[in-house]
Amino acid sequence: MKVLLTSSYVPFIKGGGTAIVEWLEHKLVEHGHEVETIFLPFVESMDNMFNQMLSYRLLDMTENADRMIAFRPPAYLLRHPHKILWFIHHFRTFYDLWDSGYCGIPKTAQNHAFRRRLMDADTVGLEESKHIFTNSQIVSDRLMEFNQIDSEVLYPPVLEPERFYCESYEPTVVYICRMEEHKRQHLLLEAMRYTKSNAKLILAGKSHSASYPRKLKLTAMKHRLTNKVEIMDRWISEDEKSQLLARCSLAAYLPFEEDSYGYPSLEAQHSRKAVLTTTDSGGVLELVRDGQNGLITEPDPQALAEAIDRTVQTPGFAKQMGEEGPHRIAELGIQWDHTINRLMAA
Repeated sequence: MKVLLTSSYVPFIKGGGTAIVEWLEHKLVEHGHEVETIFLPFVESMDNMFNQMLSYRLLDMTENADRMIAFRPPAYLLRHPHKILWFIHHFRTFYDLWDSGYCGIPKTAQNHAFRRRLMDADTVGLEESKHIFTNSQIVSDRLMEFNQIDSEVLYPPVLEPERFYCESYEPTVVYICRMEEHKRQHLLLEAMRYTKSNAKLILAGKSHSASYPRKLKLTAMKHRLTNKVEIMDRWISEDEKSQLLARCSLAAYLPFEEDSYGYPSLEAQHSRKAVLTTTDSGGVLELVRDGQNGLITEPDPQALAEAIDRTVQTPGFAKQMGEEGPHRIAELGIQWDHTINRLMAA
């Protein structure tokens, strides 16, 4: 079957939103399908969002493939008679983050009207889809809350789970993902002020700007944490990532109201490492069970510090939780054959 994968992207920014598309292409080809992937640029700016969305809407992909699978907004506005969505998030600033501290948009009458128009346009593209999958229950809940649309949860696997392995349980916490304010690496950095064990922290990942990594480095220097914290603000290769995960005791993922469990969490579980997360980390809580395959704390530095100390100071605890990771993955059915079967059957 000829399958067209379509998604938006921000130029020069790589992350889970591009990985899910690229990895699906690889697996569909393995399953014998012809696949073409199209990434269309999109910048979330109120000055020209609707013009960009119109350009998407004018693209009719009917003649190009037997079915189209769309991902990141506003790819669902593209036209195709057999359009399937693997919906990974809304324009969050105008949806679930609207009333949060991560929005930053003045609540004027004009901006409220803009938000309503955006939701109306989104709903048109969503409703005409043959089937909607999401990457988490939390995203399915948001689709129902904001657009009154049903969907099916289809958890995304990592491309090569066999790449990840466990070598040891050193007293180290690693946090490997893009360095951004809403990923909250600063919470973990602050937590290191309160740890009483010999735990060390490694923050690794690239940022879309230099300001947040700079802020983290200044915080580490201010509180004299440079002997306990290593900040690697650059792109981390897959080999380097698997090596870091192989030796740590805990892998952290602390985003604010995340859309899914996040690839960092899943990669940690494949490495037989417990995931440290927080009560407000959204979709991560669909994967992590407190005290079983990870630890869930309040989004508070001292609470995080206690969890870190408990893990590295309790003999066998890190290994006990880590060993549960693969069982949890199997329990949720996170594997490629199931994913491909569902996407191609819809």
